[in-house]
Amino acid sequence: MLWKSALAALPLVLVTACGAPGDRSYSSPGAPAPAEITMKMAEPSYEAARDTAGGGAPVAEQYIAYAHSVGMRLPVKAIEPTLQGHIAACNAAGPSVCIVTNSWLNAYSEDSASASLNLRATPAWIDTFLSGVEAEAIAAKGEITNRQTTAEDLTVSIIDTGARLKAQQTLQERLQKLLAERPGELGELLETERELARVNGEIDSLKSSLAALRQRVDMSQLSVSYETKINPVSQGALQPLGEAFGNFFYNLASAIAAVVTAFAVGLPWLLLLGALLWIWLRLIWPRIRRKKPGA
Repeated sequence: MLWKSALAALPLVLVTACGAPGDRSYSSPGAPAPAEITMKMAEPSYEAARDTAGGGAPVAEQYIAYAHSVGMRLPVKAIEPTLQGHIAACNAAGPSVCIVTNSWLNAYSEDSASASLNLRATPAWIDTFLSGVEAEAIAAKGEITNRQTTAEDLTVSIIDTGARLKAQQTLQERLQKLLAERPGELGELLETERELARVNGEIDSLKSSLAALRQRVDMSQLSVSYETKINPVSQGALQPLGEAFGNFFYNLASAIAAVVTAFAVGLPWLLLLGALLWIWLRLIWPRIRRKKPGA
C-alpha cells in the first residue's frame, strides 16, 4: 500500500516542481522571464560608465580635453601654401568636424616669414593630421621643430554642472506646477514668478556652460606654428655681413667721436696731474733730499 501511495503522489510533486519560482522554463503570459528582469535591473544609469571596476562597482565616465601644438620650420616659399592647405583641409571637413578659430601670416622680407593656425577638431581628424604632418614637412624640405600634447580632466566640472542643471530643472517643474495648481495672493504669485525667472536664467547659464565643456571634450584644440628655415647661401644669411659693411663708416665715426669725447673729458685731469707732478719734482722732492743725513 505504501508504494502505491507514493506512485499516486509523484505526479503532484512533478507539477509542483514545474511551477516553482526557480524554474526558468515557465513564465506567465505577458510577463518577462526572471533572467530578463535581472538584466534590466542590472543596467547602469546614463551617468555611470558601461565598464566596471575589479570589485564590480560602476566607474564614472571620464571627460578629457586635449590640446595639441606642432611647430614647423619650412622654406619661406612653402609657408603660405602649407598654411592655406591646412585651412582648406579643415574647411573641407565641415564645421561639425573642424573649425578654424584663428590664422595669420607675416612676411618680414623675401627670406623671412612666419605664420600661425589655431583650430578645433574631432580627435579622429587631429590624429589623421598629426600622423601625416611630419611627412608633409619633409616633402616641403622642412622639419618638425616641436610636438606637444596636454590633457585637462573636465570630469568633475561636467558632472557637477550636470547635477546642478538637473536640480534646477526639477525646481523649475515644481515652481511651474505651483503656479498652475495653487493660485494664491498676488504677492505670493509675484514672488514665485520671480523665483521661476531666476531659475530659468540659471538653467540657461548651466546649459551654456555644459555645452562649452562638452565641446572642449568632443573637439580638441590644435595650434600649428610656421617659421622660416634659413638657407645658408640665401640673401638672408648674408644680411648681417652686408649690414656690417654698410655701417662701417658710421661705426668708425662713432668710435672716433667716442675717443674725442673721452680726451675732452680727461684733458683737464691730465693738466692737473701734470702740474702736481712738476711741483713735486721741482719744489718738494729736492728739499726732502737735502734734509737727509747722507745728502
